[in-house]
Amino acid sequence: MLWSFLYLILGHVFQLLVLLGRGDRANAIEIVVLRHQVAVLRRQVNRLDLQPGDRVMLAALSRLLPRSSWNVFFVTPATLLRWHRALVTRQWTYPSKRPGRPSTPADVRAAVLRLARENPTWGYQRISGELAGVGLRVPPSTVRDILKRAGLGPAPRRTGPSWSQFLTAQAEGIWACDLFHVDTVFLKRLYVLFFIEHATRAVHVVGVTVHPTGAWVAQQARNLLTDLGERAEGIRFLIRDRDAKFTAVFDEVFTSLGARVIRTPVRAPRANAIAERWVGTVRRECTDRLLVYNDRHLRRVLQTYERHYNRHRPHRSRDRQPPQPPHAPATPSDLDQIRLQRRQILHSLINQYRRAA
Repeated sequence: MLWSFLYLILGHVFQLLVLLGRGDRANAIEIVVLRHQVAVLRRQVNRLDLQPGDRVMLAALSRLLPRSSWNVFFVTPATLLRWHRALVTRQWTYPSKRPGRPSTPADVRAAVLRLARENPTWGYQRISGELAGVGLRVPPSTVRDILKRAGLGPAPRRTGPSWSQFLTAQAEGIWACDLFHVDTVFLKRLYVLFFIEHATRAVHVVGVTVHPTGAWVAQQARNLLTDLGERAEGIRFLIRDRDAKFTAVFDEVFTSLGARVIRTPVRAPRANAIAERWVGTVRRECTDRLLVYNDRHLRRVLQTYERHYNRHRPHRSRDRQPPQPPHAPATPSDLDQIRLQRRQILHSLINQYRRAA
């Protein structure tokens, strides 16, 4: 701005020297021509577009002419005073911050995009929870905006409502159980029995077998209560379906502790929504992505996934925290430089992230 003003002043000084070297007759004729041109422009232009340099030059020249000659300007004295007030205001006005939310740091956007590309099945909540596990608080709405700007759509959404109103009121002490099957590479079908806690979403894979019977299911329930110890007394309700493998002996294992066994209606998988949802999760993230050889292989795989699910995987119902965090949640951080370290489990099928040292 300063150099443009100096250039403008020097240009007019040279023009003034040229005018002084010319005769009075030529100057008078040029003044008449310029006045006529200004009159023509006034008839055609309603609003003048003046640059800051033009305003400074006109204001400076107005001090050299008597007040009686100010009518030659196409601006009024009030306009000059308004320009001066604007300059004073600009001089003594402190810069203010731009309104609105601050922009997302580039390293945060890079971390979100990295997790989205390396894990195509993860949605907004899953990515936000994974970042929260390393101490970086990124709301799901921010994750959604970052992915939309990058042209990455959301992961496939799960459908079907759950019994959230009922379970929220009495989640503490409610457990659910179910069986699901896995086909091996040799087309042999294996059955898995699991229990899940509604309050914490912690899952317990208790057994894998080729021939599930009522006696086997009841024995696995006894083994679970033995492992739980005093925690088993906190079970108040057990939700199960009407599978014939859940016999009266199985129910007696829990009713002896004072728990109530609730059977779901016929053909109503949503009545046991949390257990059914976990079956879908373990299939999508684990069993559907590898070939199982035998029951021992499946048991080892499910043990690894159970540890990942309970200790690391964030859950939406728990404010994006794992059911059994091995340590205190990481402190939220607004660091400019964020480094994530990836750990791969189950032969690189699942990624876990933590803050690099």
